[in-house]
Amino acid sequence: MDTKEILSSSRIHPHSQNMKLELNPDTQLTDWKLQSDWYSPTRLHNSPVEYDFPGDRFIPNRSLMDLDQACTLLTSKTNYPNKCNFSAEYRRIMEGNLTLDSEGRPFRMLVFRGSPKSSRKSIRYVDEIRRSDEDNFKNKNRINQQRKLPKKETKILDAPFIQDDFYTNVMDWGKNNILAVALGQELYLWNPVNEDTHRLLRTENLNDPPSSLSWSHDGKTLAVGLSQSHIQLFDAQTSKLINRLEGHHVGATSWNGHILTSGSGKAILNHDVRVRNSLVSRLKAHRSKVCGLKWSITGNLLASGGDDNVVYIWEASRMNSAQFVYRFTNHVAAVKALAWCPYNFEVLASGGGTNDGCIKLWDTQQGTCINSVNTEAQICALEWNKHYKELVSAHGYSARDERRNNLSLWRYPSMVKSGDLTSHSGRVLQLAQNPDGLTLVSASADETLRFWEIFGPVPLSKRPYSSVLSLNGSSIR
Repeated sequence: MDTKEILSSSRIHPHSQNMKLELNPDTQLTDWKLQSDWYSPTRLHNSPVEYDFPGDRFIPNRSLMDLDQACTLLTSKTNYPNKCNFSAEYRRIMEGNLTLDSEGRPFRMLVFRGSPKSSRKSIRYVDEIRRSDEDNFKNKNRINQQRKLPKKETKILDAPFIQDDFYTNVMDWGKNNILAVALGQELYLWNPVNEDTHRLLRTENLNDPPSSLSWSHDGKTLAVGLSQSHIQLFDAQTSKLINRLEGHHVGATSWNGHILTSGSGKAILNHDVRVRNSLVSRLKAHRSKVCGLKWSITGNLLASGGDDNVVYIWEASRMNSAQFVYRFTNHVAAVKALAWCPYNFEVLASGGGTNDGCIKLWDTQQGTCINSVNTEAQICALEWNKHYKELVSAHGYSARDERRNNLSLWRYPSMVKSGDLTSHSGRVLQLAQNPDGLTLVSASADETLRFWEIFGPVPLSKRPYSSVLSLNGSSIR
């Protein structure tokens, strides 16, 4: 009879008084007898303690178990009861079933231990995952603590004839990973993947150069505002002109879905680019040129800054009423730099010009200034770090030499400065970042574009555009 037949032929007599396993002389297992009454029904019925046995006979009640004896019998390989007459073959089979898993590796059944680390495979895997998560968390915190400003830029592009004009916005990096920059009368598109440069536009009038560039949120349309005449809309895929919005001078533009908002002198115009007669509303509140426009990330609020030193907050649903939500008058110079916080959507950062030099944080739900820091320099642009709570400011003129033409990194919300980048020799007029938020580009009156990995570090496997930033210098045309 084989092993399977031997094991299947066993039977239990639940009403026996003894618990002893006996074998026939032919060493085949034919009968089970109870030799001990420590777990017998008679003992349980005579006990004054009531026990509840709701189910399986193979799962013992721990309150009735002699754990010391069970542990000794199950863990000892040599100390078997003296009266047991198990054959060597049966003992080998039972020991293998009780001490080896399905893959032939040892484990112990019914051994009560305090630590799960010596348990079976699945539990060990859970421990390893938890340990790995803890290590990753510690490493992440260590990386955050070790973050430092780069000593220099990772790439430089020549940008001849870029306008040295505080009131223009002549650079933008779209979600399609195409950088648009206006150099004098010409507009160029630069692809960082293959470093291909394409001239999209050249204006005929020397006095009417591109003064504002803005990619739509989906990266399919580029709005090009000319300083003296109109706005041109280009299809990003075909590079063809698809629409013209006539009748105003352009200093700033910002998209909100299919609505394109532009500053025209003292007025704010909203265009629905899907229809022929695109103008849907006109807002008049600023007493001087509108030089900064920025829609909030949620699309419900518009911030406008002007040469009248005022910041207005407008609500999208009340544009036709021309009634603003808040009017902030704390700045004492023109406000061009505006940036909405990517993690606190109601927070707006604004920066003042030469005579102001202050970065102010506004709570647009309460209409209050929650922080203000004096940078002691003209603020031309602001850009939030998408990965860490930080804000970068671009600076121009300053009464102090060490403050002018710098990029500064600030921790949010304390607004404590982390450091400065001082490579530019002219004032830094524009800032933009690539779609994944790992690379920042600055445009300066020194006719260069400089690329910075100021928002890292991030593992190289997560930097899809890092390979294009390995050269020391090249020209955009």
